[in-house]
Amino acid sequence: MEIRHLKLIKAIVEEGGITKASDKLHLTQSALSHQLKEAEQKLGTDIFTRNNKKLILTEAGEKLYHTANEIINKLHDTQNEINNLIHGDVGSINFCSECYSGYHWLAPLLKKFQDSYPKIDLNIVVEITGNPLKGILERTLDIAIISDPAKNENVEFLELFEDEIVLIVSENHRLASKEYVSPNDFIDENLIIHSLPIDKVTLYDQFLKPENITPKKITPIPLTEASLSMVKAEMGVMTMSEWSAKQYLKNDPSLKTVRIGKKGLKRIQYIAILKALKHPQYFNSFIDYLKAEIHNTQ
Repeated sequence: MEIRHLKLIKAIVEEGGITKASDKLHLTQSALSHQLKEAEQKLGTDIFTRNNKKLILTEAGEKLYHTANEIINKLHDTQNEINNLIHGDVGSINFCSECYSGYHWLAPLLKKFQDSYPKIDLNIVVEITGNPLKGILERTLDIAIISDPAKNENVEFLELFEDEIVLIVSENHRLASKEYVSPNDFIDENLIIHSLPIDKVTLYDQFLKPENITPKKITPIPLTEASLSMVKAEMGVMTMSEWSAKQYLKNDPSLKTVRIGKKGLKRIQYIAILKALKHPQYFNSFIDYLKAEIHNTQ
């Protein structure tokens, strides 16, 4: 039994016969009669009885008509859901930022986007922050903000913006008065990072490692506020993007930022998405909102 047979049975019942059903299905009466005969052969019994040229459902036909309604309605609903996904009416976006301290812009972004797209669920998948590229490839994430565009033929990287990484120290720290720090300044320091491995930390990978320098101590603390408290207590130093640091330090004179290297330590942030997928309009709109919000907070 095929979908066309179910549509035929449904049309015959609801239109009151083959003549009107042929108009609805845009097929000739001869073609419909052939399809009906074919359906009854496949079923092994009559679907309709003929009484004075009227077609009346048999018991088997009644069951089949009920099933046809369920299946066709379900197909119709599914098609609408897919159309909604494609055209942006309903759906969801799972995303994360590789930089833990970048989430302070999240609330205004969510508010602005969901005012325009109230049926789109935005989900922050924080637990994948340490390895967002894996999340993209496994489709746990739809969008990731990362600074390391690792070569992968299945992932597309869209340049988002360039930011500068700065060192955050206590106002009384020995490095607070320096115009900029050099790799040697970290030899006796406790470097507070968000997570291991250290090779994924921009400061180490691009600034310290090339000079074969490792800080005296490395302390991973996943919470930005806790890391800042450690710095304020002069128990270590940490790095953060300059635009993000401004948001945390604007009302706290006890913390200072220092440039890393004479020319500054800069990196490019990218949006990572899976290439193979055809993304709905709301997905592209979210990226536009993301770019605009980060630009406004820089």
